Amino acid sequence: QVRLVESGGGLVQAGGSLRLSCAASGSIFRINAMGWYRLAPGKQRELVASITSGGSTNYADSVKGRFTISRDNAKNTVYLQMNTLKPEDTAVYYCNADIVTWVRGTSGYWGQGTQVAVSS
Repeated sequence: QVRLVESGGGLVQAGGSLRLSCAASGSIFRINAMGWYRLAPGKQRELVASITSGGSTNYADSVKGRFTISRDNAKNTVYLQMNTLKPEDTAVYYCNADIVTWVRGTSGYWGQGTQVAVSS
């Protein structure tokens, strides 16, 4: 059984910062890419940022220069540092990871989501 547990969401004023964390646990053989998605009311789910096992990163244009994704492979954890937050960043943020287990092979897993709200 693999679990992704997110933390770090909350309410912040525009211009502020938050740091999200997502820890994977369970019978994990290897974690490939990890990423953060967000879902805002009335909008489609959006890929915010992703990072490969080797550390290569990719960002949505809307967050480039403000958000930074990183990972600690020893802790099976991915982070999203969010700076200069804007009201349009308000959404539920979901962690996603491509994980290899002995039982299921390679599968995608999702966290439960964490709410980020940015007030103007």
